[in-house]
Amino acid sequence: MPSLFRTSIALPFLAALTMAQPIIVKTSTLIDGKGHVLTNKEIVIEGGRITGIADATHRPTLDLSGYTVMPGWIDTHVHITWFFNKDGRLESGPSRTSTAQEAWWAAVENVQATLMGGFTTVQSVGAQLDGQIRDLTASGALSGPRILTSLVQITSGTPEQIRATVQREKAAGADLVKLFATASIREGGRMTLTVEQINAACGEAKAQGLRTIVHAHSTEGARASVLAGCTSIEHGTFLDDETLRLMAERGVYFDPNFLVLHNYLDNKPKFLGIGNYTEEGFAAMEKGLPLVADVYKRARKANVKIVLGTDAVAGAHGRNAEEFIYRVKDSGDSPMDALMSGTSVAAESLGMADKIGSIAEGLEADLVAVQGNPLDDITAVRHVVFVMKHGRVYRSPGN
Repeated sequence: MPSLFRTSIALPFLAALTMAQPIIVKTSTLIDGKGHVLTNKEIVIEGGRITGIADATHRPTLDLSGYTVMPGWIDTHVHITWFFNKDGRLESGPSRTSTAQEAWWAAVENVQATLMGGFTTVQSVGAQLDGQIRDLTASGALSGPRILTSLVQITSGTPEQIRATVQREKAAGADLVKLFATASIREGGRMTLTVEQINAACGEAKAQGLRTIVHAHSTEGARASVLAGCTSIEHGTFLDDETLRLMAERGVYFDPNFLVLHNYLDNKPKFLGIGNYTEEGFAAMEKGLPLVADVYKRARKANVKIVLGTDAVAGAHGRNAEEFIYRVKDSGDSPMDALMSGTSVAAESLGMADKIGSIAEGLEADLVAVQGNPLDDITAVRHVVFVMKHGRVYRSPGN
């Protein structure tokens, strides 16, 4: 039996033992996820939820003094099934070179690495296997973050076919709809769906009570998606100021990504030659980095609601927190705003602000603690020492 399987089962089982009685977590520095810093507080946890926050006066169950405590981080855009195979090449599921079992264990390793990296909730957009992993982590059979998934990605079809796909995936248990309105940045990001197709996807999703997040690099694709009532624009590398203002007016969320481009460039030999991962494609991604920084700055100026998504693919799982660092160092974002994009703002975008994303009474006891203070040095997010999800401890100082 793989050792990871034993760990995946044992950690939640052992951690559950601490949930039989109230847990008191002592903190010295607490960033609440909504822009506030609290000092010398204790967090009381019962039944997996936060039941109180007060001055630290009681003997703690868990002492996190000396660390910075935050809400569990949220990544609104990942691909948990993508991995590098035994030949060091990209895979996104079972193939001619990787078995179903190998693909399964790669996904399990990805979600566990993500949780250990401080992310207690992720939105994985685009694979049927996501649903199985989601259900097992929700039950506690596997250690991993809380997962929301679209199960598939919509890239084509007549308006009628697209509506039928949305209905089918809703019935299959999808949490949201993922739509491709434009091509990849490696192909110039041109608009690839018609306004009618986009309207069908977003309109049917809304009718089914689902959010729609849209892959859109170009202004044309993004604007059509905003007007169609979609929830979030992913990437948005080439967006103009008018589209950003429209997004702010309509309350549409924006998810620009740095980590995915850096990850591709850092792992070029593992992707090169597969699909549109060509030399030209890599050149386009390298040119895209300053464009992402620019659109990020303009989106902040326009008061667009920015969420933290990494588009984590093979090579990025467990390193999701690097996105915080790129946003501060490359786009000039403030550490507090960057952290909020991965906590309360991300939770709001998922329709889960009443459950996760901040440290407050009544919310899930999702906590992450790091060495240092990311408000002083954002690279502190690399030094995760403690992870709790729903009151269960998955990582603690010293292990």
